[in-house]
Amino acid sequence: MIKPAKRSTVYLDPDLHRVLKLKSAETSRSVSDLVNEAVRHELLEDQADLQAFDDRRNEPTISYEQLLKELKKDGKI
Repeated sequence: MIKPAKRSTVYLDPDLHRVLKLKSAETSRSVSDLVNEAVRHELLEDQADLQAFDDRRNEPTISYEQLLKELKKDGKI
């Protein structure tokens, strides 16, 4: 069963709204469809970032100060 779309009020920058309306007309897609796609894309990117953090959870860490010392020792800074 497909859930009905939920309504929401979103305030867009006027220039972004203008671009969305133009893209909507050129692609024969609704502004809502374009915004939904953009939000899904961002959420998938967040999910990928969280997975990368999880994958690297057991890697050793180094402090910023220690990193600077090592870079200086190696002549990189």
